Amino acid sequence: MQKILKIFSKEYGNINQAALLLGCFTFLSQILALFRDRFIAHFIGPSSGLDAYYAAFRVPDLIFISIASLASITVLIPFILEKMKGDTVTNEARKLLNNVFTVFFIVMIIISIIAFFIMPYLIFFITPGFSIAMQEKVILFSRIMLLSPILMGLSNLFGTITQLFRKFFIYSLSPIFYNIGIIVGIVFLYPIFGIYGLVFGVVLGAFMHFLIQAFASFGCGFKPRFSFNINFKEIKKIALMSLPRTLGLSFNNIALISIIAFASYLSSGSISIFNFSFNLQSVPLNIIGISYAVAAFPTLVKSFNNGVKNEFKNHLKSTARQIVFWSLPVIFLFIVLRAQIVRVILGSGSFSWDNTRLVAASLAIFSVSVLAQGMVALLSRAYYATGDTKRPLTVNLFSSILIVILSYLFLQIFQSIPMFRYFIESLLKVEDIPGTEVLMLPLAYSIGT
Repeated sequence: MQKILKIFSKEYGNINQAALLLGCFTFLSQILALFRDRFIAHFIGPSSGLDAYYAAFRVPDLIFISIASLASITVLIPFILEKMKGDTVTNEARKLLNNVFTVFFIVMIIISIIAFFIMPYLIFFITPGFSIAMQEKVILFSRIMLLSPILMGLSNLFGTITQLFRKFFIYSLSPIFYNIGIIVGIVFLYPIFGIYGLVFGVVLGAFMHFLIQAFASFGCGFKPRFSFNINFKEIKKIALMSLPRTLGLSFNNIALISIIAFASYLSSGSISIFNFSFNLQSVPLNIIGISYAVAAFPTLVKSFNNGVKNEFKNHLKSTARQIVFWSLPVIFLFIVLRAQIVRVILGSGSFSWDNTRLVAASLAIFSVSVLAQGMVALLSRAYYATGDTKRPLTVNLFSSILIVILSYLFLQIFQSIPMFRYFIESLLKVEDIPGTEVLMLPLAYSIGT
């Protein structure tokens, strides 16, 4: 038992060691995510009901990104480090965390209540191509999912502490339990409640994600409490520092919302096709690019704060080389073996051969941008480590605007110029199946990023 507890509480100071640990657990989490998607594909498959389920994520995700990122790991760690004496927790550090916890919780509750009541208006803009009956279903799903950003936001706040103390083992467990919660919803709740079971599973997964991080944070000596004497000047400083990053993440989410809006006008199942392929391309991105970026961030912060610029550059270059080294062969395999990968992972039950070919074609397009997305994640954290949040904001704004514009243009060109349509369909070997216009959305996303 002591050996198990020792593993849970172990600190990982080396970037490669931490990245390997994060990569392994991210791989396990992604395996569970693939099982999750396989169950969804088997029991439901690309359909109008599944489109409604995926569309329902957009408002809760936007709330989470917009509010939770104001108290995110990348911004909070430098502020907490300033108030700590080495690795010793001080009262000032605890007070800062209590202030952030109190403000974050109150704001998140207020925003969620407002979103609950104005949800019909929001969903009308997110899914303009859906029927009224479909929109009502999305509204109900979204309202239930509003619990998710509250729980995930608190988990994100506690995750700051586990990363600060380099407890990457604990930090890596949360996504695993999140996917377990969703799988429970699919396997046990879906047969009882139908598509609502998936929605309940999302909330369960968010609660499990929160629980793991909360216990880990308590073990590190941080037990956030409601503060009645808040230093709003300090909170304002953190919020202003976070604002560019928050806007940047929000821009990307708004770009995804625009993609969902465009897809709502396409054939039934188009949103599902996009999300299945997006989730598949996220596997190598999360295992390689995101893992290295997350593992490198605390070290980059300390190197910059200590004024050791050469060490900062060396860590950044070394991490970038590792991302390139591991990403390129994976991208090649995903493009060449796309149909086999999709068929093995998703091809059962309600997931037809035409669905397989469409998702495979979409995956091939997404895969081209995996390396670029990984490098963006690393470079963004490098800028955050130096306190520069404006440059990543500018890049995200330009990228998001480009995605929206290209989505519209590519759909128009695809539908009005037969030569272009034939070229894309022939290149991806999908010329004999319907619904290929959805491929313009991953193409726009890949070029935009």
